[in-house]
Parts: sequence; structure tokens; C-alpha cells
Amino acid sequence: MSTTTRATLRTTRTAILAMLVFTLLLGVVYPAAVTAIGQLALPWQANGSLVRDADDEVVGSALIGQSFADAEGVPLPQYFQSRPSAAFVDDNGHLVSGGSNYGPENETLLGEIADRQAAISALEGVEASQIPVDAVTASGSGLDPHISPAYARLQVPRIAEERGLDEAQVSALVESRIQSRDLGFLGEPRVNVLELNLALDALAR
Repeated sequence: MSTTTRATLRTTRTAILAMLVFTLLLGVVYPAAVTAIGQLALPWQANGSLVRDADDEVVGSALIGQSFADAEGVPLPQYFQSRPSAAFVDDNGHLVSGGSNYGPENETLLGEIADRQAAISALEGVEASQIPVDAVTASGSGLDPHISPAYARLQVPRIAEERGLDEAQVSALVESRIQSRDLGFLGEPRVNVLELNLALDALAR
């Protein structure tokens, strides 16, 4: 056997061995270790941050926004409303998330904002100038589960009237659900709409 042939066989054997070792380490051991650590240290987050109602039924995820509207898309007045979403259903029936990518002077975006302002003004009984920006603009992902404290507070009078509750009671619930900036400086104060509405249902029981 020539030197070249032996070198080729040695190189091939080394490559195959390396592939098998790294496949085992990175394809089996590493994923198994990360999964185990996640399940032991952060089981709620590792399993999708699922949110359950008072009957222990899964009603959504704390990471994904959802609509509180009827089959025709009309907002349910007894619930806090989420941010608008740019997510859409494609031709295959799949939900596609993402932003609209419209610029701030895009006529389509400006028209959508005007329509949302009119709808919220009618629903909440306020002037367009009182409506927070996040109430009329979609997030980058289109699946933001949070709204600003300002938008949550704006909805308090309607919620209280619809449910026959005292405004101060509903307002206190909102304040108790405000999440501060991560690490004290990342992001903005926010309110998880799904969790707020579940607490609202529990309050009304």
C-alpha cells in the first residue's frame, strides 16, 4: 500500500470518527443536557410558558399575544384588548408572524392607524390624542402579548362598566399586574394582557 493511500485512509478514518463523536456530543448529549437542565431549573419556561385558567386548562402562552374578540373580529367589551397584530394567515392556512415593514409615512400604515384610532375612540369614549401609540401600531413580531400601562389604564372605565365593578378595583388590578423593566433598565413597563384578563375573570367570581 502506498504512502498516499495510507494517508488517505487515515484522513478518512479520522474524519468519520470525528463526525461520529461530534454527532453524539452535539446531536445527543448536548440537547439532552440542555433539555434536562431546562426541565429541572426552569420547567415553566422550558415548556412554553403556558398559562392556565382557574380550571387548570391551558388558555395560551405568556409569550404570545391573542385576540379578545368575537368570530367577526369585534372586540369583547368585557376584556382588555391586545395590541394590533400584523400576523396573517397565508394561502395554506398557516399563521405567519412578523411586522408590516411599512415606513412611518406609508399611506397604508397611516390609514390603518387612523382606522384603529377611530375604533378605539368609539370603544373607549376618548379622543384620538389620548390613545397610546402601542394601541394603534403592531409590534415587530405581530405577536406581542403585552400592552403599555397607559393603554391598560385607558380601558379601565369600559371594563368596570361592562362588568359592574368599581373603577378603583379594576385600576388596582392593572397596577398590580404591571411588569417593570427587565434588570431595571431593559425594555419598558408592560402588562401581559392574557394574564390580566384571567385575573379579571377571577376577580369577578
